[in-house]
Parts: sequence; structure tokens; C-alpha cells
Amino acid sequence: MRVAVSVDNNNGLDSVVSPHFGRCPYFVLVDLEGREVKDVNTITNPYYGHHQPGQVPGFIHSQQADVMLTGGMGGRAIAFFEQFGVRAATGAYGTVRNALEQYLSGQLQGAEPCRESVEHGHGDVLATGEYEQDEVGRLREEAEMLQRQLAEVSKRLNRLEN
Repeated sequence: MRVAVSVDNNNGLDSVVSPHFGRCPYFVLVDLEGREVKDVNTITNPYYGHHQPGQVPGFIHSQQADVMLTGGMGGRAIAFFEQFGVRAATGAYGTVRNALEQYLSGQLQGAEPCRESVEHGHGDVLATGEYEQDEVGRLREEAEMLQRQLAEVSKRLNRLEN
């Protein structure tokens, strides 16, 4: 099985998961045999600066990925992945290693459109038009997602400490 993970840096399994797959600079491709990592490759997102609907899911499909893990994505991207037969899972955070562990243990499953996509009417597969916000809007969305992730990690840490 090949798993693609959206990331913000080029550190292999220690790369930080990006909050939004289409706007990440890199993808880490992990080949698994069962739960064992067989190969890890980092590739550049050719659509990092700007992309049209379907380009990034098509690119991930062309990399022969079976699964796409990311912090978040829009509704149309989810629909494209479904059409390509690639299982998408949103809500990933931390490192690639952490996201893989969550996915393989069943804690990370399914994909929901990000808040930005829903608010702009793009949770619907039939929505049309450009969905990219300006840089400020994208950074606000990422900051909100990171705050939610930090709150979740803090809760888990408190449970482990108590």
C-alpha cells in the first residue's frame, strides 16, 4: 500500500503534516507492507503556488497512492479522490510517522471538507468557481486548525499524565 501525506517540510517520516493538502510544498510517499515501512520518498507539490480543482488529486493518483492523509481538504478534492479510488483521511497532524500510526490503528479515517470549503459552498461536489482564499485567509484557517490540534494533543497528554 502506498500512502501519500501532505507535509510542510522535507524530513521524511519526521516531516510535519500540512493542515491543507493542496497548499503544501511537499508530499511524503510511504510504501507499506502490512504495518512495515518499506520505502519513503518526498516529492515536491508542483501545484504549491496555485492549483485548479482536481489537479492535486490527479497528481497524487498519478503517484499510485492508495491513501491520502492530510490535515484538511475541500469537498471537491474529496470527491476527486473518491473518483480516483484513493482513500482520503483528514484530521492528520504531527509528523508523518504519527499520522501513519493513527491511520493504521484506525484512529484516522474518513474525510470531511474543511471549514473554508463548507463556508464557501464547496463542500458540495457540484460547486463551481475558484476556492482559493487570499494568503491571510489561508493562514487564519491553518492557525485555527493548529489550535484545534494543539487542544487535542494537550487533552491526550493530560490523560496520559493522570
